[in-house]
This record gives sequence, C-alpha cells and structure tokens, in this order.
Amino acid sequence: MKIKRICVYQVDLPLHEGNYSWSGGKSVDVFDSSIIAVETDSGLVGHGEVCPLGPFYLPAYAGGVRAGIQELAPHLIGCDPTRLAALNDHMDRVLKGHPYVKSGIDIACWDILGQVTGQPVCELLGGRYEDDFVLYRAISQQAPEVMAENVAQYREEGYRRFQLKVGGNPDEDIQRIKEVSAILQPGDKLVADANTGWALHEAARVVRGVRDVDVYIEQPCLTYEECLSIRRRTDHPFVLDENIDGIDVLVRGHADLAMDVVNIKISKFGGLTRARLARDLCARLGIAMTIEDSWGGDITTAAIAHLAHSTTPELLFTSTDFNSYVTVSTAEGAPQRQNGRMAASTSPGMGIEPRREVLGDPVIDVH
Repeated sequence: MKIKRICVYQVDLPLHEGNYSWSGGKSVDVFDSSIIAVETDSGLVGHGEVCPLGPFYLPAYAGGVRAGIQELAPHLIGCDPTRLAALNDHMDRVLKGHPYVKSGIDIACWDILGQVTGQPVCELLGGRYEDDFVLYRAISQQAPEVMAENVAQYREEGYRRFQLKVGGNPDEDIQRIKEVSAILQPGDKLVADANTGWALHEAARVVRGVRDVDVYIEQPCLTYEECLSIRRRTDHPFVLDENIDGIDVLVRGHADLAMDVVNIKISKFGGLTRARLARDLCARLGIAMTIEDSWGGDITTAAIAHLAHSTTPELLFTSTDFNSYVTVSTAEGAPQRQNGRMAASTSPGMGIEPRREVLGDPVIDVH
C-alpha cells in the first residue's frame, strides 16, 4: 500500500462561548483548523487534524501547518502509510523540526492502519480500558464571580474536572481560585492553569495565597527552571504543560521530581506515534497524564479519545472534548461527551467520516 495523494482543507471553528481567554490577555474567537486527508493507492483514505491555539501560545500557527505540509507532502508520495515508525523517521529526515506540521499526517495514517486491520485506533494503541474516561472543562479567564458561575453551569452538565485559566493579576487569580473552590463538591478537582503567565515572584505569592485550597497548580511560569522553583516552594499537586515537548524533558522532570501530572498534547509530539511513546513512558514512570491537544474539532477529538481510552485509568488524570467547545461539526461519528465523560469509537480506524459540505475544496492537493 502506498500514499498517492495528500489534501489539506481549511475550516474555521467558532466558539459557543464567543471567545476563549487565558493568561497575558490572549484571546481567540475563531480557530483556524487544518484537516488532512491521506489517500492510498488501494482507495483507503485516512484523516487527521491540526489546530494550533493561535500563533501566540506555542511555536506553531495555522498557516505554518499548511506551509509545512506543502513542503513535506511531495516527499511522502509512494510511502507506506501503515509503517508508522518508518514514516515518522522519513518525515524527520525531509523536514527538520516542526512536529505540529507532521501530526495530522501521522494521525491520518493511524486511521488508515485501523481501517486495514479492521480495528479502532485505540486497540492498536494498547487496547481500550473500561467503558469511558473522564473529561475536564477549561474555564476561560474572566472575573472571579463569572468563572465561578461557569464552573457551576458545567458541573450541572456532568463535568467534575475544571481547568481554571489564571496567569493574570496575582490578587485577582487568588480570588478566582478561592471563589471557584468554594462551590466545588466532593470528588471535583480544580486546576489553576497559569499558561506560563506569572513571573516567578507572582507565582510564589499565588501558591502562598491559596495554601489552604485544594487545587493543582499548572505551568505557573515560562521556563522549566522557574516552574521547578515554584514546585519546591509548595505542596500543591503540580502540572507541567508548555514545557512538555519531548521525551528528554519527561525524563528530566521525573529525575527532578518536577511534576505530578503532565499534559501530553498530540500535535506537540508530532502525532499519535510519538505521543503514544510519551504516554507509555509516563505510565512506566508513574506520572499521571492529561491527554489532549492544542485545540481542534471532531477529528482532533477523535484522536484524543483513542489515545486517552487506551491509557490506564489509574494514570489518566483527565482528557478533553474540544468538539463541544465549537459550533461547527466537521465529521460524522466523532465521540461526544456524556455526563462529563467520553468514549472512543468502536469502528475501524478513527471511526469518523468528514462532512464534505463543511470541508469544501482542498487548499493543498499533492499527488
């Protein structure tokens, strides 16, 4: 089996809440997503998706996905899409770096492999655990009382994990954390996610100010060293996210006791192949994980679901359902949340079928 064609479709994904805000005044109201179709000479087609969280979150941007694939795709024509390790090595040889560019192609090839074998991708990633898995809800940064109201609303919808967007004024952030924690119920978990937004002295003030609150502290500062400094000043459970971009930092973080939980974003690792490697390493080291991505719609959510559902529940801290945040559905068969939980498809491959009327014509077509 050989790759004979790679197409990319551009889709805008508006948000139900109107916008999404986090540290440093950053905000997005419409996400720019790239959906990738990899077609084989046997007629099978696999699909992937990459959707950076704007150009100011990680070293990735929507236009870069498409520019990178335009450069990369001609080198992949004639490759076997089911030989995932060899394909990833080849992508790294012909395009140095830029893992997010490669992610959608890798996911699409996992979709093809599942179709070839007649198995859902989660079975190929290690096998399904239990009936479903737990989700978190990200709470956009607003006034403390508004964020508390939003948490109460999403709790009514079944969520029990809440990721509070902080990383702003330390006094306001302390108030945000305290107001939200006051309305939580037994079994709920609260994460204060600064998204690198605090300076070192600000982070120190916040962890001291919420010393008596049951809250996880996530990525308080920009650098690994700054986060490690805050980690050593607090007994709150600690999450690393933006710094987790490869196996080396996972090994270093484990040796330094730098975190209790890590966020594994699929596109940061270059797709499911390398994200699975990171997931399996964390499982062996006893590090809990949030399985997610930067953003996306139905196809990204399907990929997340397959990796999350094949992760041992004891170490799956939580996962996410990005397709419930946006107003546009790009694929049939995508997983849907139910009472704050979700399950991967039981159909072969990713278990999705893109909505052609939504995708429109490809913006890139290489064959």
